[in-house]
Amino acid sequence: MSERAIEDRPTARASVAVVGAGVTGLAAARKLRELNPNLDVKVFERAPRVGGVIGTRVVDGFLCELSVDNFITTVPEGIELCKSLGLGDELMSTSAKYRRTYVARKGRLCPLPDGFMTMAPTRFYPMLVTPLLSPLGKLRCGLELLIPRRKSQDEESLAAFAIRRLGKEAFDRIIEPLVGGIYGGDAAKLSLQATLPRFAEMEAKDRSLIWAMSKTARKARRVKREEESGARYSFFITLRSGMQRLPERLAEELGYDRVALNREIVEAARLEGDRWRLRDSAGRSEEFDALLFASDSGSAARALANSAPEVARLYGQTEHTGVAIIHLAYRAEQIGRPPRGMGFVVPTSEGNGVIAGSFSSYKYPVRAPENTLLLRVFVGGARAPEMVETPERELVARVEAETRRWLDTKGDPIMVDVARFPNAMPQYTVGRLAWRAQLGAALDDYPTLALAGNALDGVGLPACVKSGYEAAAKLVAGLRSRE
Repeated sequence: MSERAIEDRPTARASVAVVGAGVTGLAAARKLRELNPNLDVKVFERAPRVGGVIGTRVVDGFLCELSVDNFITTVPEGIELCKSLGLGDELMSTSAKYRRTYVARKGRLCPLPDGFMTMAPTRFYPMLVTPLLSPLGKLRCGLELLIPRRKSQDEESLAAFAIRRLGKEAFDRIIEPLVGGIYGGDAAKLSLQATLPRFAEMEAKDRSLIWAMSKTARKARRVKREEESGARYSFFITLRSGMQRLPERLAEELGYDRVALNREIVEAARLEGDRWRLRDSAGRSEEFDALLFASDSGSAARALANSAPEVARLYGQTEHTGVAIIHLAYRAEQIGRPPRGMGFVVPTSEGNGVIAGSFSSYKYPVRAPENTLLLRVFVGGARAPEMVETPERELVARVEAETRRWLDTKGDPIMVDVARFPNAMPQYTVGRLAWRAQLGAALDDYPTLALAGNALDGVGLPACVKSGYEAAAKLVAGLRSRE
């Protein structure tokens, strides 16, 4: 049923509980009210603030994003949500002169070949001259043009796909760190079809990734030339005052009186007529006509264990990794080798536990005082899960040591900030598509129960917003079916 069809059919006032006041849950709550203004929506959040993992902290004049620091513009839900909330003037693009990515190699940061897009190059010359690959590695990468299509339709891991198409050296030195920077996972376990399905589609349609990507790049350049004013935003955008402004604005519009902070939901009991009774960790109970879980998959599965056992069993199978994010700030004169890019990725072969990093003050200059560098480093993930729990002093010392290798920094950083997110990054492992279909079938038995969040259909902010919208539409339709 379309959203417009839902809007055109008024219903009696009903109550809906949303568990989780991250962007997913708050966007879902907003969509519920948009689809049916008569709904009584209440959001529960176990933390003392809204936002979930999203958070912004200003330390000594440096704006530190605790998790998400920007989002893509190619999925429209994120940018459209910001504009509809009156945050359009807050949106800002990445700095044009620093749109370069580096790859760590033997203690130095080497530029990613121009035109290399996640798993394939779009230009030949940069691949020929890059120091990241040996002559044999470059030759093997070029032979991708001759590799036949894979005949099997079964899910394939990212690693198996990349090695089969472009060779092990290109995978180890370029593709694996790029993928690891997105998912923080083990590419040998992650499903290509669930994480980067467009590359499987390219192989099926065009056989060669290099050919398909080159064709796509030519088309994009042609479209750009035909546009009179060019694109308004870059591929990544952020909010000038920090990403935390988005969940705060959502909560303001909903009304903070409808957001119950410090309320951890530990049990959801299914009642007669597909209604729900929620119990929090303090023993308080409330009843609702519909329920939407936008919290992490683990806590949702535990709360639903008795009332929706098959949904809980499947949702609880989601694997996660954790990360720690370390911000370091330096004065410009402390940087011996200043970078000229937005960030970098690190291959597992470097063996230091660092996944990736960004030069936040180059990417978005408003995030730091003049003549300083704000560095944001991710550590942990599947390659070094112990680092999420490493004592802060040791963790910072290890990151500082790597910073000295890459940037030739001198002296201590002038600001340090550490944030930890254990079990925060869902892993879309091989078998994911079958799992997702089974979970969807199990949820069909519960018309007034919906799930939303990054454990389902995408890890970026726009994907989470879209997930919240779809869950809201399901519940509104489910409530109507009871009439």
